[in-house]
Amino acid sequence: MSKPPVRTRLADAAFTLFDERGYEQTTVDDIAERAGVGRTTFFRHYGSKEAVIFPDHDRLLELITDRLATSSHSTALVAVSDAVRLVLLHYIDEGDLARRRYALTSKVAALRDREIASVARYQRLFREFIAEWMGDPTESASLRAELMAASVVAAHNHILRRWLRGESSDPVTEVDEAMREVLSLFPAPGSAPEAGLGTTVVAFRTGQDIEALLPELRRLVQG
Repeated sequence: MSKPPVRTRLADAAFTLFDERGYEQTTVDDIAERAGVGRTTFFRHYGSKEAVIFPDHDRLLELITDRLATSSHSTALVAVSDAVRLVLLHYIDEGDLARRRYALTSKVAALRDREIASVARYQRLFREFIAEWMGDPTESASLRAELMAASVVAAHNHILRRWLRGESSDPVTEVDEAMREVLSLFPAPGSAPEAGLGTTVVAFRTGQDIEALLPELRRLVQG
């Protein structure tokens, strides 16, 4: 049987050592030694010990940006939903690694702060996109964009945490339903508030459509 890729072996070694010794007590040299590689090889795959835990945020942000950029004004909210689902599917694809990360960040304050900062980057990206979609420079529109982006991210994180804790057997369906609920709270630009976004939300891709993108997503994230 062939060995797992070096990147995977390093991640497995790191999380095993974090469990055994604690995050602060584990060094890059410890991780490299446990994985059976040299220090130079470690830094070829990860820029730091912390990067082993959060390796893909920048690439995921790029993928979200690319997905949002392909939308038109009429499909903007479809793109938001697609982007949220792509992020969720990435974590689901990680499987046990995602759960180990969740357990670790729950215990280490510095890592929890890093995760909060990363979530803020996602929210800012959605806020800027939604504000541009609204096309309204007023303060009230800016507030709506902020609230909408915060709701989108909160819905994703709620479903993701349910899956990480083993409370959800079908997180993709749950996140689709959550996004419908979130987006229905916000009227499209120029529409009556009571009209909501129901007609737009119906156009969401199915979970199967997005799951078909996973091989490409995996290839892009892993470089």
